[in-house]
Amino acid sequence: MARSTVTPVEILHRWQAGVNEALEEDRPKAPDFDQLALWELADDVRSRAFGITPDNVADVVRCKTDLFFSLLDDLHTFPLKSTVFLETLWNLWLPLAMQLSTAKQSLNRPLIQGILGVQGTGKTTLCQVLRLILGKLGYSTVSLSLDDLYKTYADRQQLQKADPRLIWRGPPGTHDIDLGIAVLDKLRASQTRNLAAVDNPQSDALKPDIIKNIEIPRFDKSAYGGAGDRSQPEIISGADIVLFEGWFVGVNPVVDAKLNEFLAAAPFPISTENDCQFARDMNAKLHDYLPLWNRLDRLMVLYPQDYRLSQVWRNQAEREMMAAGKSGMSEAEINRFVEYFWKALHPELFIKSMLEGDRVDLVIEILGDRTVGKICRAIDLKLND
Repeated sequence: MARSTVTPVEILHRWQAGVNEALEEDRPKAPDFDQLALWELADDVRSRAFGITPDNVADVVRCKTDLFFSLLDDLHTFPLKSTVFLETLWNLWLPLAMQLSTAKQSLNRPLIQGILGVQGTGKTTLCQVLRLILGKLGYSTVSLSLDDLYKTYADRQQLQKADPRLIWRGPPGTHDIDLGIAVLDKLRASQTRNLAAVDNPQSDALKPDIIKNIEIPRFDKSAYGGAGDRSQPEIISGADIVLFEGWFVGVNPVVDAKLNEFLAAAPFPISTENDCQFARDMNAKLHDYLPLWNRLDRLMVLYPQDYRLSQVWRNQAEREMMAAGKSGMSEAEINRFVEYFWKALHPELFIKSMLEGDRVDLVIEILGDRTVGKICRAIDLKLND
């Protein structure tokens, strides 16, 4: 049977309308499932990424369909009638949640999923929707941002005195790595009496029978006039799945020779020897984060089609904030802010290096209009030079 010209989103729109109008005859029918199964297998790169085969595709479609209907009442704060939203829900969020469910079942402890994405790639929305879907699958989920691990305002003030180049929070060195390790270890130990910490198997503080409540650090970016500081932690008893996201979560340092070769080409906005030294120092700081990254069970990358898009997206977000009557930065201030992060860890080097390695499980391409493009395993990704 040839693939129909009817798209999955058109089928979802019709199903949604049927629910809204309480018309039983508009509920899913066998031809819809057949067409959806054909669509699943038509994109062989995405189907490999999610382990979809001719043998299991019928079960995949049925599970995605059941989840879709179970979520309709919970997604009222999202643009459920948007074609883009439905496409992303069907093609990415639903199968990703199902994949995380399968991965969790193979462990006797919580799953730690790392999410690497530069500014504007949709990390927050991804985590929000995944938490809803995973809840329908019976899993408790907690989100933790790299931002939540910032050092306190007082500590960062001292840090800036020692290194005046650290004019903003964000680069390597501005986070409390030990705090992150402690939190992830407590989460990992919260469901089994046999799990030991990755680096400290003898620690009594991590024995599950002692862990009653786990403090999840939170950070208030509005404190101290926007400089930010720790806020009250969120108290939980544990979680099945941890979504750990951030702009350089999981990023490894590159070897000096590769870094120096990259810097020799003077990639924008790195232009001076001081810029080059800053990049070298930030690369060296990444070594301190490796014990934290060792806690990750999986790592996905939200990969923008062009890294410079994050600057465009940040400007758009800032204009929307100001249009709503909130304070915001000027375009020049935003550009300087974003370029500061590029100087610290340039995406063209560090993210591409991660994609060329063996640490990344899933790559999600983000297009210029912030829609999802290619979804694939890192091994299947063909980068354009």
